[in-house]
Amino acid sequence: MQIEILTPEKKLFSGDAYGIQLPGVNGSFEVLEKHAPMVSALGSGAIKILIDNKGNTTRYNISGGFIEVLNNKVSVLLEKAVLV
Repeated sequence: MQIEILTPEKKLFSGDAYGIQLPGVNGSFEVLEKHAPMVSALGSGAIKILIDNKGNTTRYNISGGFIEVLNNKVSVLLEKAVLV
C-alpha cells in the first residue's frame, strides 16, 4: 500500500509499505493493505511504518494529526513529527 506522511513544513515519507501503526485519540490502531476507507484523528505518540513483513520499520514521534485511508493509499497529516 502507498503511504504518504506530511507536515506543514515538508513531506516526511512517501512510498510503499506493508502497514502502519498509529496513536489514535482513543488508543492505538494499525492499518494494513486493503483496509476499509476511514478518516481518524491522531493523538500524541509514535507512528511505526512497517516497511515489509520482515521487521524493517521507520518510527516518528508525533504530537497529533489526521489519517485518511482510501483505495489502498494512506495519507497522514501531522502537526509536527520527529524521526526516532
